[in-house]
Amino acid sequence: MQLSGNKVRKLEFLLAEAVAQGADCIITIGGIQSNHCRATAVAAKYLNLDSYLILRTSKLLVDKDPGLTGNLLVERFMGAHIQLISKEEYAKIGSVALTNVLKEQLLKEGRRPYVIPVGGSNSLGTWGYIEAMREIEEQLQIRSNRIKFDDIVVACGSGGTIAGLSLGSWLGALKAKVHAFCVCDDPDYFYDFVQDLIDGLQAGVNARDIVSILNAKGLGYAINTSEELKFVKEVAAATGVVLDPVYSGKAAYGMMKDMAENPKKWEGRKVLFVHTGGLLGLFDKVDQMAPLVGNWQRMDVNESIPRKEGIGKMF
Repeated sequence: MQLSGNKVRKLEFLLAEAVAQGADCIITIGGIQSNHCRATAVAAKYLNLDSYLILRTSKLLVDKDPGLTGNLLVERFMGAHIQLISKEEYAKIGSVALTNVLKEQLLKEGRRPYVIPVGGSNSLGTWGYIEAMREIEEQLQIRSNRIKFDDIVVACGSGGTIAGLSLGSWLGALKAKVHAFCVCDDPDYFYDFVQDLIDGLQAGVNARDIVSILNAKGLGYAINTSEELKFVKEVAAATGVVLDPVYSGKAAYGMMKDMAENPKKWEGRKVLFVHTGGLLGLFDKVDQMAPLVGNWQRMDVNESIPRKEGIGKMF
């Protein structure tokens, strides 16, 4: 539970470099409910490294205790050093400058920090999902029915996962078309960002040739409509699969909407949807989800029912 989601695959490579460089602490940055920051705090602790997390929140809450909801509970359990920054400060200064400020502070204190960018999305982290694509190919090869996917659908929040999946599919045998549904910024931003990651690996391919990026941001990053949350609830009730509201929930909602609007585009195609984790983010949406769930009542028990012991009294 605590070490889960797509960021773990990137951290396998990033933290290997941190250890190789002799780092004694990790710096990273993200939103107040960042799954990446939580996974980084946990993975760092496994490796006996301290973690410093710069978390973006609203200016109304930046001077208050952030609480223990969702990812914050795990991060604070792990002893992560949390530094809050307002959304306005984040937009003005930028994530790279903010992590550099903290890095310089720690260096002056005699620490040996290693900086991981937003979402672990750099060229090194991209290898995590190039490897994931190789694993997908291996799993398909050992299946008796030899299924082959035509399309792969995934959420996009920082760009590293779609860069790795797209490159892995293009380089490998699968050659499936990757469709990314971005939950922040816009498709043009991510085409450019993914291109930078690809160029950093000297892959020699155009991002627009290997991935299709569609907008699924809706009202904004980590902001949900009632329709999106109802969709997440309906998928859970129908399949047992719990989608997170920030990433995979919006991506699946966007995918189903695109299938309804463009049926010819998807007709007859076998689609692999990649769930990127982030379930702890659901706990930040309990107030919005409460009207959608229901399904409880007081059990009606007749007093005349004779007692029959089971295993353990449980009280």
